Amino acid sequence: MSRIERFSEGQIEAIAKVLGECGSGTDISRVLSDRGLIDNSGQSTKWRRLYGIFLEYQRTNACANGILDFIQSFVTPSRFVGRSEEFELHRRELNAVLAFSGLEYGADGQWRKIDAARTIDEAEQRARTIRAMFQGRAMHPEVIRYCQSELLQDNYFHAVFEATKGLAQRIRDLTNVQEDGAALVDYVFSIDRPVLAFNTLQTHSEKSEHKGFATLIKGCFAAVRNPLAHEPKLLWKGVDDAADYFTLISLLHRKLDDCVVVRMGGGQS
Repeated sequence: MSRIERFSEGQIEAIAKVLGECGSGTDISRVLSDRGLIDNSGQSTKWRRLYGIFLEYQRTNACANGILDFIQSFVTPSRFVGRSEEFELHRRELNAVLAFSGLEYGADGQWRKIDAARTIDEAEQRARTIRAMFQGRAMHPEVIRYCQSELLQDNYFHAVFEATKGLAQRIRDLTNVQEDGAALVDYVFSIDRPVLAFNTLQTHSEKSEHKGFATLIKGCFAAVRNPLAHEPKLLWKGVDDAADYFTLISLLHRKLDDCVVVRMGGGQS
């Protein structure tokens, strides 16, 4: 990365406080040693140590590159395997501070240049994320599987598009039926000769439930995937719509988790 202008003392303090929550004192010492950063701070509190180290680094080197190098090593995605929500929280907290310097730390662990934020509201707005909006709601892993690259780029418009395509692909993978859209749903979830069943289909209530979830899947394709494929992006409501769409798609994947394969498809004979 090219030379990065020094951060303000306020930014360094905020960064240090975020990083102090990202690991133990031993973790900090290990990464400091690995990155060649000397701790002469005389502090024992984690964030105060980092605050002193970063200030001294900037005084000596007249840039912030070493601070970014430490962040990239300390908040590397591989350290947070199985703790993705924690990683995302720390990343967004850092980005809210770094936005004032025109920097963003990506979910892939790479730095990107952005237009510098001018106000606190603008910086916090940039820190919004689909994952933050999912607090208290679990995003099904199959949603992430089909739109990982789009989420890494915060491209929620195309992430929703790929997630709905992924819903259809998962049904095909489960059944070996190579149809798409409404034709796929009608064939796979037929009441008379289903390929997949949401329940035993023994009672009127179970049949109604089965039809209802099949209709939801069909509606997801009609209301989400098809308009996204054909309408201009500017007509889309953005991050708020994405959170709601992902909630629906996650629900449908969870229902597919519990489906019973009645028979394998492969054709409509």
